[in-house]
Amino acid sequence: MKKKDVIDLIRYHTEENDAGFRNVAYQVADEFYKDGDASLSEYIISLLSDASSFVPQESIKEYQSKYLEKIPVGQDMLLLPDAIMQDMYGIVHAISHHIGIHRFLFQGAPGTGKTEAVKQLAKVLNRELYMVNFNSIIDSKLGQTQKNMAEMFQEIVRYPFPERLLVLFDEIDAIALDRTNSNDLREMGRATSALLKQLDHMSESVVLIATTNLFSYFDKALVRRFDSVIDFNRYTEEDLIAIAEKFLEIYLRKMKIQNRDVRLCRKILRLGNPIPYPGDLKNMIRTSLAFSDPEDSNDYFKRLYESVCHEAPKDLVRLKEQGFTVREMEKLTNASKSSVSRKLNRKVIHHA
Repeated sequence: MKKKDVIDLIRYHTEENDAGFRNVAYQVADEFYKDGDASLSEYIISLLSDASSFVPQESIKEYQSKYLEKIPVGQDMLLLPDAIMQDMYGIVHAISHHIGIHRFLFQGAPGTGKTEAVKQLAKVLNRELYMVNFNSIIDSKLGQTQKNMAEMFQEIVRYPFPERLLVLFDEIDAIALDRTNSNDLREMGRATSALLKQLDHMSESVVLIATTNLFSYFDKALVRRFDSVIDFNRYTEEDLIAIAEKFLEIYLRKMKIQNRDVRLCRKILRLGNPIPYPGDLKNMIRTSLAFSDPEDSNDYFKRLYESVCHEAPKDLVRLKEQGFTVREMEKLTNASKSSVSRKLNRKVIHHA
């Protein structure tokens, strides 16, 4: 923990700046996690989860919305590369200073953590998270989509505590297509125009975050309405391997599996072409562990290999070419080291 973190924590506490305090506290928890002290990191996060500011819950319960759906904030540790994490900290700092920066666009491929990052930001900022239900907004009747859009923003205005609200436009591409695109429906073009007008008059107390997988097709006028665009495609191969290792550690601990071989898992994951983004990595690792044979402590290695390579680890020559040692091949094939060595020698002699 750095001296600067201690000073910032004290300063934000004396200033009663809850968002700033939480931001630094989460950075401290993240540093402890990176240093290998996961227990202390989780303890800090649990304290922050319990230390919510008082909000009259009855008033929030009375709030009813036709177009907004309340969703739970993030609970798991957010695993992002340092470059994107710095942007997340920057968002929290910007919001805490109340200088009118409150609209953000997260763009990147599916599985890069955009939606999960929004959930975690809601938790750090201590805000209620509401997601826009596009199915209730988009209507085939001429002009109805714009009317629904206007009603939705009126609902946002009526929220009793705007300084505690974060609105998520998840996959905003549904209504934000390029109005100059000849393939775009005129109705959706008008919907985009309506959205532009509403964003111009949106209260600065409300935080709005939109996500998109189709940024290159995005309406440029709408892009300019956001205070900042965060690129979630900035993962290096080492970032993805490091995140996969953390997922592995988390689920091995949860499932109380003692057989650990991080080096072998790392070798398997590097066979991915390309290595999947965190959303797919998480599911791949979780299912490999969950469906593994409890009587076979090596089964999850084989399942992970199948998920990455789309084939069972049976061909010893191929496994050797992929860089696996005899000991690792033993784990992947359930054959003894002597058997693996014998079969490999036999194949070498045969090919000779």
